[in-house]
Amino acid sequence: MTELSDDQKRDFEAAAFRRLVGHLRERGDVQNIDLMNLAGFCRNCLSNWYREAAEAEGVALSKDESREIIYGMPYAEWQALNQTEASATKKAEFEAKRPKDH
Repeated sequence: MTELSDDQKRDFEAAAFRRLVGHLRERGDVQNIDLMNLAGFCRNCLSNWYREAAEAEGVALSKDESREIIYGMPYAEWQALNQTEASATKKAEFEAKRPKDH
């Protein structure tokens, strides 16, 4: 295995994260509840993790600010453009699988 420096690892992780966020921005048709039900995380989780990482470094970000970073627009705007009402089945699946911190 190629030995990577800590800086390289950080740079590659950051590039992969940017690509993931870009992909999710392009796929507004993929609902957060579907991500949660399939993978146990969603765009809101990413925004929370981003905010927590910033706060760990002494940078205060609001929930709205971190969501706008991930969504690429204000959350309410993304919801109006993309969010659909989840079916009762999807809601029930979410409740059954809901992570403890949601």
